[in-house]
Parts: sequence; structure tokens; C-alpha cells
Amino acid sequence: MRLSSRSFLRAPLHLLGGLALGLLLQVSAHAADLRVGFMPGPYRDAFTHGIEPQLKKLGYTVKYVEFSQGVQPNDAVERGQIDANIFQHSLYLDATNKQQGFDLVPVVHVPTPPMGLYSQRHKSLDSVPDGATVTLPADPVNAARALNILAAIGWVTLKPGVSPLSVSERDIASNPKRLKLVPLEAAQAPRSLADADIAAVQGNFAVASGLKLTEALKLEDMTLPYVNVVAVKRSNENAKFAKDIATAYQSPEFQRFFKANPTWAGYRLPDHFSQ
Repeated sequence: MRLSSRSFLRAPLHLLGGLALGLLLQVSAHAADLRVGFMPGPYRDAFTHGIEPQLKKLGYTVKYVEFSQGVQPNDAVERGQIDANIFQHSLYLDATNKQQGFDLVPVVHVPTPPMGLYSQRHKSLDSVPDGATVTLPADPVNAARALNILAAIGWVTLKPGVSPLSVSERDIASNPKRLKLVPLEAAQAPRSLADADIAAVQGNFAVASGLKLTEALKLEDMTLPYVNVVAVKRSNENAKFAKDIATAYQSPEFQRFFKANPTWAGYRLPDHFSQ
């Protein structure tokens, strides 16, 4: 059936209303505000230039929300203030779910800068003296990462049978280098370089503060649980926006874009990247 302009003008109001509603729903299905949260670091930059262009083609308008403390982006997703966040690995996500009663899930892994040991006083690990001061993240999950790096270079030994995913200072069997371990808020690690011999700095805070991954004295051998994720509420796990974000991160277009930027040298790439 084909409506002419004249018959369209004579159409009943309820029919016109139905047509208008249908058109509105069709537009709404392709256009939506998407609120995404970030902490300081590289993830917003990669999203802005590599992911947002793909989402815009699908009709999304992206709104960015910045946070300064680790639990805030998860609280905002839980409360529905933002739709997704990109700043954490799945172990941290699981820990905050349990501690705060959240129900958030990961939907895709993203390229992640590893934690590393940095120093302003020493040019190599060999030049670090016994009794050196080492700052490391205060939260248990990321403290474990720092201790695993120290164990890998032989500066501490860990008790046998301890899970490398849950190790803490209590699991140190020996400290032959007599290191002074100083826990502090992870975001403060780059600033501690002025006073400490060594700082174990999470990758996102290293990048945000201008440290280069390629200049770390030692980078962690990052395993999958520590590769960061896009997190959403469990009720949105299968929502269209969540699937569209995941598809964008997994796309050949994003992979080419990310690999072509020398700024991101040293990142741990997700397993879905073609190697």
C-alpha cells in the first residue's frame, strides 16, 4: 500500500500518531546517550579515539564521567548513574562486588598497561641497595601484584602453596634484601618516587603521570585476571549497548588503531587481539 501526500493529509489523527510513534521508536533504537566512567589513565583516550567513532555510527552519543577514587566508578554503575566503566581488572571488580554488595560483571577485556617498578634514584635493579624503601598499593589485590614482581626478581620469597592471586605481606617467607615495604593509596604511587627508592605503580597511574612503560625497571608478567575490563550491571550484561561496546573493542578496526600508536607500546593486549 502506498500513501500519496493527499491521502496522508486526510489520514485519521490516530493513524498519524501511530506512524509518528513508530518513527520515534525507530530513531530511539539507533540513538542513545551512553554514560561511561573512567579513572585517570589511558583508557579514556583509547575509548575516545578508537571506540567512540564506531559507536557514533550506531547512533550513540557518549558522555564521559571522570572519577578520582577506585570504588566510585563501580558505585556509579550500580546506582545507574553511568552505564559502564573502564578502569579495573576482574579481580578488583570481584572484590568490590563482595565488599560493597554490588552486582557488576565484565563484558570485554581491553588493552592494559602492566604494573611496573619505577625509580628516580636508580637506573637499574642492580643498583638498588639493601634496605631500600619500596612503595606498593595498599589494596590487597594490587599489593599481591607488586609482591609477585618482587618475588620474580628475587627480592622476596613467598611461602610455598600461596596463590599468586591472593598473596599478601603475611605470605612473605623471607626478605633477603631487607626491603622497607610502604603501602599507600595506589594513585599516590607516582608521587612517592620523590621519596622512595622504588615504587610499584599500576599501569594506568603510570601512564597518567607521564611515566613510560618502556622505562620501568621491571614490568609484571601480566596474566589474564589482571587485564582490565569494561564493567556493567549484571542486568545490562546482554543489553545492546554492552554488546556494541564489546564488539567495538574486538573489531579489527580498533586493533589496527591501537597497534599503530607507539604511545601504547608495552601494553598487555587482550586474547581476542590477533597476535
